[in-house]
Amino acid sequence: MTAQAILNDRYQLLEKLGSGGMADVFRARDLMLDRYVAIKVLRQDYSSNANFQNNFRTEARAAANLSHPNIVTVHDFGFADNLLFIVMEYIPGKDLKQLIRERGRYSMEAGIPLIIQACAGLGYAHRAGLVHCDVKPHNMLVSTDGRLKVTDFGIARALSTMTPGEQTDVVWGSPLYFAPEQARGEALSPASDVYSIGVVMYELLCGTPPFTASTPDELARLHISARPIPIREYIPEIPATLEEIIMKVLSKEPSARYRTADQLGRVLLKFGALPDAVPAPVAKSLPKSVTERPQPPRVEPALRQVAQPESPAPQRISESEIPVEETASAFEEIDWATVGLSLLALLAVGGLIPFWMMVYFAYNPPVR
Repeated sequence: MTAQAILNDRYQLLEKLGSGGMADVFRARDLMLDRYVAIKVLRQDYSSNANFQNNFRTEARAAANLSHPNIVTVHDFGFADNLLFIVMEYIPGKDLKQLIRERGRYSMEAGIPLIIQACAGLGYAHRAGLVHCDVKPHNMLVSTDGRLKVTDFGIARALSTMTPGEQTDVVWGSPLYFAPEQARGEALSPASDVYSIGVVMYELLCGTPPFTASTPDELARLHISARPIPIREYIPEIPATLEEIIMKVLSKEPSARYRTADQLGRVLLKFGALPDAVPAPVAKSLPKSVTERPQPPRVEPALRQVAQPESPAPQRISESEIPVEETASAFEEIDWATVGLSLLALLAVGGLIPFWMMVYFAYNPPVR
């Protein structure tokens, strides 16, 4: 497959972006939707394997259902010209391995945010029941604006389903980043991806992976039995707490690591927020709002809220004003017509008293 060819009567291959042991990657244009895409075309020996074809279709469908800002979206996959291919979103940028080769090791402040993004994408896949099986910096694309996206879910999982007799040296993937159980040929779990993230994090911060060897077999032995050199022996300025996290992630037993990438990401996020985890030069350059966070909060707004009375505003009126207002309002509300009629009735009743006394004594004269 060469550039300028049209794949499946839809995708025009524009340029080759890279080539590996199992596939070529092209930048292409989707003629139907008029957009740029990245297409990975698998080599003939994989495309012609019937068992791999079936596994590839199954895993590609599962990968196409993953929708996350830190996962490369799978748009399409198929079989054309006797070759398997997978169509993904095009990410302008470079993979993390290229960036490490170009600039060397990353500082903690620049590297940890990238690892947190990788954990977010892989953690989402773990919640969906998918294990990547081939986590490595080559499969982490970093866009020009610093966004990291994990790629190759479907291909890596399809390769992991091949029997040992069908696998070639290329299927070893990247033994630099294998989990111990992966090197032993055992079943993989999200904790296996976590181990591989730990290897990537070690290399990102140190500039070299924790284990290096000339053969895959030797690398497998190191992952299974060797203890990695603590990263602070290479980079003393790395905080001891971060070193402990890395050593935990690189534990030989899956149960001793973080169970999912989400858990590791949350730990790294908290670690980045701790004031003592940030070197002094960086802390001085932090915004004022961040550096003042540990200080007691300002109380002026709270005092204003407390001072707001729950009862009506008349409580602020002086006592001398209250009687005058109440007397005036009561005086204005008197019904003088009713008062006058009441007085007339009282006078009328009082005037009849002498008359009734005369009548009484007329019929009951006093005894002499």
